[in-house]
Amino acid sequence: MPAKGKHRRPKTPRFSRSLAVAGTGGAALALPLMGATGAHAATPAQPVSGTAVQSLPKTAETAQQDQGVRTYTVRSGDCLSQIAEEQRVSGGWQRLYDDNRQVIGADPALIHPGLKLSLGTKAAPARTESAAPKPAQPAAPRQTASQPAASKASASGAAQTASTGYTLPVAGAGVGTAYRVAGSMWSSGYHTGVDFVVPTGTSLKAVAAGTVVSAGWGGAYGNQVVIKLNDGHYAQYAHLSQLSVSAGQTVTAGQQIGLSGATGNVTGPHLHFEIRTTPDYGSDVDPVAYLRAHGVAVG
Repeated sequence: MPAKGKHRRPKTPRFSRSLAVAGTGGAALALPLMGATGAHAATPAQPVSGTAVQSLPKTAETAQQDQGVRTYTVRSGDCLSQIAEEQRVSGGWQRLYDDNRQVIGADPALIHPGLKLSLGTKAAPARTESAAPKPAQPAAPRQTASQPAASKASASGAAQTASTGYTLPVAGAGVGTAYRVAGSMWSSGYHTGVDFVVPTGTSLKAVAAGTVVSAGWGGAYGNQVVIKLNDGHYAQYAHLSQLSVSAGQTVTAGQQIGLSGATGNVTGPHLHFEIRTTPDYGSDVDPVAYLRAHGVAVG
């Protein structure tokens, strides 16, 4: 005869899916256990009875995606004008810089791979990994294959190159500070070159055929390229945001040698251009007169 006793009725499970609970100090995170394919579409798990549960906070990037904000992660060789053009940012690189000034910093030319930029709207002031401290001295940009020009040379500039073998160092630019302007800000007491006012990312050209003698960081000149022209003069390009050539490389008239920027000792983006009789500082000659003597019209 079977022994008398009470049979327990099996309890039905309280949840339709299993939960993993982890935490310390009385607080826990309730996470649904599911396959990787459903991770993004899953609804938050319900709190476990009698247990304090705190939800996972959204990151700034996730919150921006929820609001339909587009973002872009900077890659090696990128510059603001190129990003603005490819991503069709209304307002160009200036708008892109204004919207991301808090993560880029004071110099729009110094962006680094991994930096996350907001496209078409102001970046959240929240602190992110991409807002890394700016190095005390930037390294010379990684040399890459020829990049798309931010501004294309005019037809007249191309004709000059073909007929005379010389061309402007940058197309369609106005002249800012002229040659030999006096001032205490220059160690020689005067401006040793001429400034062409152009935005960061504008294509810079070799004014004539020659050989690159240096390409890299030049102190107050920032990132610079110096070319020994075939006539024996030296052409110097300063404050570049990106280099397209390397030392020892031969170049032809009109070939891109880099992109303009605001590196080194500057107050804004422009090209500082010099013509020297030797590679040394202080051997400068009037660069505008030099170009005009070779049939190049300078505005």
